[in-house]
Amino acid sequence: MAKLEKLTKQNPKLIHKELQDGRASLLLEYYLGRKQTPVLDDEGNPVFYTSGNAAGRQKFTIKHLRRKEALNLYIWLKPRNAQERLQNKNTLALAEKIRFEREQEFLESREGYRLKTDGEIDFLKYFKEQHCDSPTFTMGVKDGYRTSYRRLKEFLHSSPKYKKFEDFLRMDMITPDLVLGFVEYCKKDGTGEGPKKSLHWFHRVVLNAIDAGYMKKDPCKGISIKFDVNVLTKEILTMDEVRKLIATHYPNENDAIRRAFLFSCFTGIRRCDIERLTYENVDFTAMTLRFNQKKIEWRSAHSGVTTTLNEHLLKLIGKPKENPKERIFVFNKDHRAVHSHISRWIKAAGITKHITWHCARHSFAVNILNGGADIKTVSSLLGHASLKMTEKYLHVVDSRKQSAIDSLGEINL
Repeated sequence: MAKLEKLTKQNPKLIHKELQDGRASLLLEYYLGRKQTPVLDDEGNPVFYTSGNAAGRQKFTIKHLRRKEALNLYIWLKPRNAQERLQNKNTLALAEKIRFEREQEFLESREGYRLKTDGEIDFLKYFKEQHCDSPTFTMGVKDGYRTSYRRLKEFLHSSPKYKKFEDFLRMDMITPDLVLGFVEYCKKDGTGEGPKKSLHWFHRVVLNAIDAGYMKKDPCKGISIKFDVNVLTKEILTMDEVRKLIATHYPNENDAIRRAFLFSCFTGIRRCDIERLTYENVDFTAMTLRFNQKKIEWRSAHSGVTTTLNEHLLKLIGKPKENPKERIFVFNKDHRAVHSHISRWIKAAGITKHITWHCARHSFAVNILNGGADIKTVSSLLGHASLKMTEKYLHVVDSRKQSAIDSLGEINL
């Protein structure tokens, strides 16, 4: 049976089924990939891991799809003489010949899981249709895929070497060199955890393509993006700079974006949550704002945030509406359009820093720490699940304290 064991890595592979008469029937087993189905609770909501290394990740059940074909060939399990051993040898040789022929047919065209050996499948189309637009994924997962897809398209468009593939990228063109180029683009295009996440979702698509039989090898193997989680890589707006923005107007400005961005500067709320806020989230009597964080909703028991408001923040929100489900800040959600407005506003204010919307959240944390708030209060306002997530802001505050002390000059006795 040693020869049978050497063939187990092939597809199809040669297996046997023991019979009661001392023989074994030979079969071919085809591996057709796997089917991934999200785990749902009794109410139909996705289920997430709550502990261990997988905490926060969505649960899926994986079913491996296989098909068997009987060859109507038999061998002796314990050959008793030279004739039975010779018969086994000839039968296994014939079975291997059939297995090899079936493998070639299987690679050329297999039912429902065709492997395109000529690389005619478009990776970009597969990425978008099977991941970005898939109805089986949650919005958070799809947002991750969409950001990674957008950056891949931008990388291809900006690269002289790969620009010709920006409309049709064959599966066999996903090489380690292309992945390394994509990684370098992500590192230049983003900071902090953003580039790492883009590579993560890109790699997920690659692994799914391998499982589906569209790719043979993992071009991302050994390639990673690492960064120091305790280093704040985005720029920070000081309170003086925030006040400059308040006093600055720019041509064709968007009032909703101005109010929403300033609201983030004074509350630390992410843009994705700002966009979802309605007047129903606001208690005008108690002057509080309650909402669930989109980023960790359904994945963490700490998704709920309560923020205390003051008269200035209530002024940005506006008066209560008859329809409490009406959104507070209504503006075009297009990433490029919003970034363009913020860039023109920042430039008009004479600020030379590279500021994105998420800088408002970081600025809020650093500014209130500088103002004397304790880290536990800051962590609660930001909706962090642990103080460890908030500690990176202390490094910024500590460095500013050091700069302030050093600015006093030398002591010469």
